[in-house]
Amino acid sequence: MQERPAYLRVADELRQQIQSGHYQPGARLPTMEELRRFYGVSEIVIRHAVSLLRHEGLVETRRGGGTVVRARPQVRRRAMERYTVDAQQAQGRYVTDPRTSFTEDHAIGWEDYRLTARYSEATADEELAALFGAEPGTALLRRHFVFYVRGEPEQISINFLPLALVAGTPVADPAREPWPGGTLAQLAYLGHPVSRVEESVRARLPTEPETRTLQLARGVPVFAIMRRLISGDDVLEVCRHIVIPADRVVLEYGIDLPAAGPVGAPGDLGKSRTEKSEFTGRCALSVAWVLLDADPTGE
Repeated sequence: MQERPAYLRVADELRQQIQSGHYQPGARLPTMEELRRFYGVSEIVIRHAVSLLRHEGLVETRRGGGTVVRARPQVRRRAMERYTVDAQQAQGRYVTDPRTSFTEDHAIGWEDYRLTARYSEATADEELAALFGAEPGTALLRRHFVFYVRGEPEQISINFLPLALVAGTPVADPAREPWPGGTLAQLAYLGHPVSRVEESVRARLPTEPETRTLQLARGVPVFAIMRRLISGDDVLEVCRHIVIPADRVVLEYGIDLPAAGPVGAPGDLGKSRTEKSEFTGRCALSVAWVLLDADPTGE
């Protein structure tokens, strides 16, 4: 049997040491020269091994700081629960304790949360028009956000709102961000409480601008989430897309099943609150669910 290339053997051992905790997140690996002497191989072999680990998202090279193990916090995005925080903010709860679903996901306080916002007017292309149930060319407000946790970029969000709904209101003013409760609270402020949230999730490689903005290691994929916020029969927000580094988050889903009872026709299963949930072989996930379907007044 042909022996594995030397750089793969070195990468295997370093990977095992990282995953076992021998090298903790933030720890610096030995220098190239130290690794070369330890393994008895050439510098090019070490460079290939470290490059492979960098491609896998396990390490990063910092200018003047050598190669360090990347911190990989496990943020939990609880899809069926997270928007409850925004809904409660919209109802005026937690007035002295501002929150959003994002701060809840990351378990941080308001002082550790920051975002940058760029607003511009846009018109609906065919995809956006279909998502809104409107005509192509409909005037929209485009909002580009980058979300930070303790100064580190963690999420990009680009959402669209009907310009006729928000023009001239505080919702159209980027200086009012961040807004406790996020877009759900903003729509409630405008008199349109959200009664349904729909999300579609897929995995893909990031674009170059996303890689730069989120400071992604080479080879790390992202989750791209398409979202619609619906009030009654009206789609009032389309988010295309929420972009999250896939190595920093765990997506959690809870699915309500019909109450136990007599076995009915197969079509009866379609009446559950969770309408669609499917995985494909390319790690694409499409989920639509009904949230916040109680009386918006909280009664």
